[in-house]
Amino acid sequence: MFREMRRTRQLLDGAESMRILEEGTSGVLALLGDGEYPYAVPISYVCEGDKIYFHGAKSGHKIDAIKRHPKASFCVIGQDSVVPEKYTTRYASVIAFGKIRILEDEKEGIRAARLLAKKYHPLGTQKEWMQEIQKEWKALCMMELCVEHMTGKEGMELVKERERGRMGQ
Repeated sequence: MFREMRRTRQLLDGAESMRILEEGTSGVLALLGDGEYPYAVPISYVCEGDKIYFHGAKSGHKIDAIKRHPKASFCVIGQDSVVPEKYTTRYASVIAFGKIRILEDEKEGIRAARLLAKKYHPLGTQKEWMQEIQKEWKALCMMELCVEHMTGKEGMELVKERERGRMGQ
């Protein structure tokens, strides 16, 4: 069902792809939007295993799109630096595909919100996280993307650097 990456030399392994997802602070969620136009929205997230959690308002374009068609892709760029003299970039990115569901169960939603709170305020306490979650809870919608397929890719500049490093060892 999912296409294999054409440039397999640039394919990142699963562990490196997960590292990029776990260390990233934002990504772009792509959905089937109004009038079947793609709708891509930058969003904060947190990963746990094969699940990616997001938050948002309880209504709006994103929620309408998810309710209408739950299939989505999510892209995180882990590295991106321009190499002007070579007309290229040194990049590494990950795209995850799966289905999103809105977390209707309050316990599930609060658990996902705590994961987000811990990621973005790692020095906070459980008490601080819960106070913030409770303050925003009425307006908050938590979502879960269950990853069905994921690919990571790095630019040729990084591939060549890695290969040179192996030859130098």
